Amino acid sequence: MNIGISTFITDQGIRPAPLGTALEERAFDSLFIAEHSHIPVRRESPCPGGGELPEKYCRTLDPFVALSVIAAVTRRLLLGTGIALVPQRDPIHTAKEVASLDLVSDGRAVFGVGVGWNREEMRNHGADPATRGRLADERLRAIRELWTEDEAEFHGRFVDFDPVFCWPKPVRRPHPPIYVGGGKRAFHRVAELGDAWLANSDAPEDLGPRMEHLREVAGRDVPVTVFGVRGGPEQLEAYQRLGVERVLLDLPTLPERETLEHLDGLAALADRFR
Repeated sequence: MNIGISTFITDQGIRPAPLGTALEERAFDSLFIAEHSHIPVRRESPCPGGGELPEKYCRTLDPFVALSVIAAVTRRLLLGTGIALVPQRDPIHTAKEVASLDLVSDGRAVFGVGVGWNREEMRNHGADPATRGRLADERLRAIRELWTEDEAEFHGRFVDFDPVFCWPKPVRRPHPPIYVGGGKRAFHRVAELGDAWLANSDAPEDLGPRMEHLREVAGRDVPVTVFGVRGGPEQLEAYQRLGVERVLLDLPTLPERETLEHLDGLAALADRFR
């Protein structure tokens, strides 16, 4: 089972370059970072974890800028979005950003995607929360066309463009892996458009039945990466027994010295499963 890290990179925490160096030195296999373009001051959408929304949600760096910096100081680390908010993103710009990251990292980009939870945030981008799933699906299909076709075109309800040239193309063929986040409502998206499921840190006893359901929906075994894990060795052992491909340990957003100390503890835990 592979062990990586999931975190929020902000202007108040460790900078991207020392974080990337520290992760590779400690033999983590991947880094997945969160995205929020902004957080509206007046918000009705509840915080996913309950309670007050942590300040880190308001302060995230652009994920592709941060991951490109990390690409420059690492050689093996997989570089993922966890998650990119597809309903809030122009598909042509996004296709170019992911492909550019894949190029400068020599094929290490992972495109983790989701539809998002903050209705006020997506409305500011012109997205209707009621149709964000269909919008995300169309944009993902369009992005795949832009990655794989020299003269790409797409004609849908939400995305519509005549043939275009769009380079660079990704290094990895046919394209960087798409990890689809979300619960069971996202399983058809995983089946049609995804290469893996990016699951929330469900308890193993809950995750197992969901993995079985996903296999039924997809008609195949789907690799599973579990995001934001805060448990100890017993929980990781349970994920391993389920056949989880990768666990992403949750890294709090802290200044550099505290981050490195925390990573030492997570690395000791990870060493038990390598």
